[in-house]
Amino acid sequence: MTNNNISEDKNKHLGKIDLHAELVETGVEQVLIDLDKSLIGLEPVKTRIRETAALLLVEKAREKLGLAHETPTLHMSFSGNPGTGKTTVALRMAELLHKLGYVRKGHLVTVTRDDLVGQYIGHTAPKTKEVLKKAMGGVLFIDEAYYLYRPENERDYGQEAIEILLQVMENNRDDLVVVLAGYKSRMNTFFESNPGFRSRIAHHIEFPDYSTPELLDIGSSMLDKLNYYLTKSAKNAFIEYINLRKEQPHFANARSIRNALDRARLRQANRLFKENNGPVNAEILSTLEEVDIRESRVFSGGIDN
Repeated sequence: MTNNNISEDKNKHLGKIDLHAELVETGVEQVLIDLDKSLIGLEPVKTRIRETAALLLVEKAREKLGLAHETPTLHMSFSGNPGTGKTTVALRMAELLHKLGYVRKGHLVTVTRDDLVGQYIGHTAPKTKEVLKKAMGGVLFIDEAYYLYRPENERDYGQEAIEILLQVMENNRDDLVVVLAGYKSRMNTFFESNPGFRSRIAHHIEFPDYSTPELLDIGSSMLDKLNYYLTKSAKNAFIEYINLRKEQPHFANARSIRNALDRARLRQANRLFKENNGPVNAEILSTLEEVDIRESRVFSGGIDN
């Protein structure tokens, strides 16, 4: 190595990088702010995303200063019940990776088993490869990934899709990030049965269920965007509804809250027509009363699907 090269390397190592400025200039800070605004609660998840963003920024800084660096493995597992924000976080993660230059496009492709696995011999490989082609340069989100593996069915073609995915996850990790998502217990069993996936997944992120106050905040935010609001007695009734619904089967966190409020709006609209009190103003059209909540079957022991 010549004296000039030694001098250049030394100067590189003596340079400085303002990490906070990089955070702002890359747009990553805004992505994290948007994530915080769009998702209520989920602090453990947000912490993991911030840690991942920090690691990627540091790796970029090390590269600029001529230090040893390598692209970290970015494939992830999101485990948690339905309606806990997994798809939303995947969308923000795709945006974040794009801004940092780790993926070319930053788009999100969401699929399930049916999008990857064929019904007959020779059908699976083309389907899986077509999905991967669409996802290249971005993030592939496989919801309920454990359905890919069905050992009880010897004629199932899911294993073929798994083998193609594993190969691409290894060979194209600089151009594609794969996120496997689903229920925690089933995901654990899936990884035990498929060690190839476990060895390629660097980040396992658990999404907790929302608390009742968080679900109330989520519901209030949904209504606010639609210019609706709950009266005080309706809000108290809705808290009761949430506590009852959480104990029933098939509760899907924010998704169930959205469905419940959609039904409450239906009941409000029907009530206004039944009352037939003449012309209505904006306030009447925007108000959900206690009766609009309490007419739910949940209060009589039924189940809201």
